[in-house]
Amino acid sequence: MKVKQKETESRTSKKTKKVLSILLKIVAAIILVIALFFAVVFIINLISSKFEEAQIESYGQLVQVDGETMNVLIEGEGEETIVLLPGYGTAAPALDFKPLIEELAPFYKVVVVEPFGYGLSDHTDKERTTENIVFEIHEALQSLDIDEYILMGHSIAGIYGLNYVNKYEDEVQAFVGIDTSVPTQGGMDEELPISTFHFLRKSGLGRLVINLGDDPYETLPFDEETKEQMRLITHKNLFNASNLNEMKHFSSNFKEAQSLAFPDELPLLLFIQADNSDVEGWIPLHEEQVENSLHGKTMLIDADHYLHHTKSKEMVDTMRVFLGETE
Repeated sequence: MKVKQKETESRTSKKTKKVLSILLKIVAAIILVIALFFAVVFIINLISSKFEEAQIESYGQLVQVDGETMNVLIEGEGEETIVLLPGYGTAAPALDFKPLIEELAPFYKVVVVEPFGYGLSDHTDKERTTENIVFEIHEALQSLDIDEYILMGHSIAGIYGLNYVNKYEDEVQAFVGIDTSVPTQGGMDEELPISTFHFLRKSGLGRLVINLGDDPYETLPFDEETKEQMRLITHKNLFNASNLNEMKHFSSNFKEAQSLAFPDELPLLLFIQADNSDVEGWIPLHEEQVENSLHGKTMLIDADHYLHHTKSKEMVDTMRVFLGETE
């Protein structure tokens, strides 16, 4: 009996070892496949980035700001100047604003500033605080001898714009918001997965995610060449160090802006997305911003957050009338 028991235990032990061996081989194979997948994605991203860099076409002009190079696009020859500032993460602001520029240029001199980390501008090691961002934008305009202008900004430019119009009140003739952020909007104090975004960029997975997703430019009113350039620059700037540093400062930048208000005498026109289900009280928050303004107005636009992609003509027509009435 003891001999048979030992034989049974021996067979069981052998079977167990065999099963464990098979499982270890399967796990090793899975790890190898995953490692190969990441290696292929990483290499493809490196090669693609190098190739795409040579395909990006220059636009605008470069100016020196705080030891780095900033890209600025200027179009139109009107007597009044409009300075356009992008929303957070807009890969190529001067191209993204193209529908709006085409409507503005017949009447105004249009200046698009691409902050550090955006478009064709350099990156910077300086913290992306509102104070630094505003200083750099102002320095770019000063280097171009632009000292009287209407400030027009999209999304987070509403936060930076608040600081800007208070700091350079003698220069800014009016502020026009394109579905701009509001200091007291909810959710801006939440911790963001910045390390994850950094990993997505470094590993090349960010490119893969973009390529597997829907084309965000497919149905927009841009010619094919512009769309392709926007795709290339999106890959170039995706989750770059400057953008992620700006994200890190979201909470503090929004909090600091809560102590500011638009000057009462500054003409203030805010175009607002009519149906924003993501931010509670989106329309009332903007109405509060204009309630003390002597020349303040809000206008609801039935479009997505990037109002200027599809509603530029409507916006420019309204703006020209508004500015004419405040002169």
